[in-house]
Amino acid sequence: MGAVKKKDIQPGIARWRFALVAVLLCLLALTLVFHLAKLQVVPAAERGYRFLQDQGRARTLRTEEIAAYRGSIVDRNGELLAVSTPVHSLWANPKLLSEISDANLVRLARALDLPSSKLGSRLKKYRNKEFMYLRRHLSPEEAEKVLDLGITGVFSKKEYRRFYPAGEVVAQLLGFTNIDDRGQEGMELAYDDWLSGQPGSRQVIKDLKGRTVRDLAIRQEAQPGRDLRLSIDMRLQYLAYRELKRAVSENGAASGFMVILDTHSGDVLAMANQPSFNPNDRKGVKSAAMRNRALIDQFEPGSTVKPLTVLAALETGRYTPRTEINTSPGYIRVPGKTLVDPVNYGKIDLTKIITKSSQVGITKIALDLEPNSLRGLFYRLGLGEAVGSGFPGEAQGILPSRSRWHPIERANFAFGYGLTVNAVQLAQAYSVLANEGVKRPVSLVLSGDKVPGEPEQVIEQSLAGQVTAMLETVISRGTGRLAAVEGYRVAGKTGTVHKVGSSGYADNRYRSVFAGFIPADNPRLAAVVVIDDPSHAKYYGGEVAAPVFGSVMTGAMRLLQVPPEKIESAEGQLAAQLSERGSKS
Repeated sequence: MGAVKKKDIQPGIARWRFALVAVLLCLLALTLVFHLAKLQVVPAAERGYRFLQDQGRARTLRTEEIAAYRGSIVDRNGELLAVSTPVHSLWANPKLLSEISDANLVRLARALDLPSSKLGSRLKKYRNKEFMYLRRHLSPEEAEKVLDLGITGVFSKKEYRRFYPAGEVVAQLLGFTNIDDRGQEGMELAYDDWLSGQPGSRQVIKDLKGRTVRDLAIRQEAQPGRDLRLSIDMRLQYLAYRELKRAVSENGAASGFMVILDTHSGDVLAMANQPSFNPNDRKGVKSAAMRNRALIDQFEPGSTVKPLTVLAALETGRYTPRTEINTSPGYIRVPGKTLVDPVNYGKIDLTKIITKSSQVGITKIALDLEPNSLRGLFYRLGLGEAVGSGFPGEAQGILPSRSRWHPIERANFAFGYGLTVNAVQLAQAYSVLANEGVKRPVSLVLSGDKVPGEPEQVIEQSLAGQVTAMLETVISRGTGRLAAVEGYRVAGKTGTVHKVGSSGYADNRYRSVFAGFIPADNPRLAAVVVIDDPSHAKYYGGEVAAPVFGSVMTGAMRLLQVPPEKIESAEGQLAAQLSERGSKS
């Protein structure tokens, strides 16, 4: 056979076929171009570019909250008591972390200071969620160490954490906030709306891993909270806290509290409590330590209301400070009980009844008074009604009102049993005496943050002066000698109250009380000290509570730069007042 030619084995492609393929390729290219045009140029096309842009934004555009700064709390002199500091909270998208390797899980748990098993179980629990907190309120350095691991699905957000520079010194008054910086107790709770700001928001673009690629715009600026200025003077607060803590410890007491009022304005200058707690670290803190006992706890005031009973007697016009009462034979039988004095004082005047705190003398006065008139005086002085501090849980106290009073009820009421008060109410009552009979509203915040109330003359000025002179004798030669402050005249009264037990009043459990003001001739401060359940040998108010008053007021007079004066005897002052009153009549 002859040789086969090459062109016979590989015949050429027909021209029509080549042309067909070329045309089809061109049509395909034109179709793609047209489709892209529909998607990106023609706005009205179904699932056109607007649709795609919306879908893209839905996957990448996010609105984030901008945390608002909580207002600070300061004392009357501007010293910081509570301030919010910026912190970082770490969170994760469990869906992105669901495929995390065991090695990365261990690294992440170690950086978070968490057991890897605990972190793993939490990730499983939130596996169908897109948000889960890992750790909150970390410092920027601590948060950065975790973020530097580069683990996909771990993010950070800026928040604020409350810090209390004074720590436990003023903890019960301030209260605290929760982890979301909202008030939970104390003034933080009472003024939460005032202190809390309004969070803002911003738009950001994030990639598929949740990382912020670009900030687009601020939709709403965060509005910071307003600052709150308290009436507290931290210089006096430190003094009160230190001496109160010492007294509670030295006397083995269960608790204690002290209140100091400015007699001129009604402002609370100090409010100390024991035991206390550190609001910056509340791990293991007992709820009892968080109570602001000075406003929340109610107690029977005992002998500290005896001067008020004498005041009620003076208001009748039938008694003067020199009116004598026969207390022989040193006791008095009232249906239901026998009331006893430590010794038989015999015939003593009203002044000495207060000086010696005579139970018999006060009982005889009480049985001679109309009981509802005595109750009315107590109420005028602020007992039995809330002082209006606005503090959460403020105790109103109990001031009984009866249509018929039994003799023993009248006697008990007159020397401070059968009624309850809080420490601020009792301090306010003594402030009325110090302020020449004028009652001023009590406040925990300064003007500008409060609606001031109007002062009210609730007792005669001359009667307030007479009772003040009687109270000076308690310090000079009565049961309150340890409350004396060198160079200053002090007026006050001690109280030793039996506590109520499971079977009535306990014979060996007491509450030691002192109430008074200084300087007696031109009062600046009124204060109440309460030491609850002292367990050592001493338990009388003059032994346990009075020294706290004396120590605190010694420092307070220096801090407030109140100059000492030449001290005239209380008896001389009282005689002068009575002489002046007689000449006017």
